[in-house]
Amino acid sequence: MRSSAVKRKTAETDISLELNLDGAGKSVIASGSGFLDHMLTLFAKHAGYDLTVSCKGDVEVDYHHTAEDIGIALGKAFYDALGDKRGIARYGDIILPMDETLIMAAVDISGRDYAAIGLDIPTAKVGDFDTELCEEFWLAFVREAKLTLHVRQLAGKNSHHIIEGTFKAVARALGKATSVDEKRKDEIPSTKGVL
Repeated sequence: MRSSAVKRKTAETDISLELNLDGAGKSVIASGSGFLDHMLTLFAKHAGYDLTVSCKGDVEVDYHHTAEDIGIALGKAFYDALGDKRGIARYGDIILPMDETLIMAAVDISGRDYAAIGLDIPTAKVGDFDTELCEEFWLAFVREAKLTLHVRQLAGKNSHHIIEGTFKAVARALGKATSVDEKRKDEIPSTKGVL
């Protein structure tokens, strides 16, 4: 089973996270931010991963440390759960509509971290969540997961839909990329022999 558990404790956050890439999209999320809980629940559902997150963070300051550190923990768990990446499809992409919003996401589980995030979120907040933290979350995730992520907003002006569409699109692309390619299930998907 491709799964991992991560504990991360700093002066700003205390996180326990469990990830199962071969799950059924079930989640139990308690980040301290209702909006981030919702996004992580969507992420698990649309990727088809089981995800448990418990975070005690300095939310009395804001949600920055919580969002970034959960991104770090999720990226580490993702990297560890994939192991040598044998048999994965490696690439995944989607163009996802969310009402008036259209998001493109593409991933390559390459072993190299690179993020190109092109979002134009018109408001500074959704509820009490700073919208700039969407990008911070994905940058932290990509660094630890060691993968390439491209996200582009192709249409949309509703901040909530843009962020929700982004979490769903990245989840769907990752779900495809981590799926087992039955034709190549014993191969590492690289001419180098490693990823």
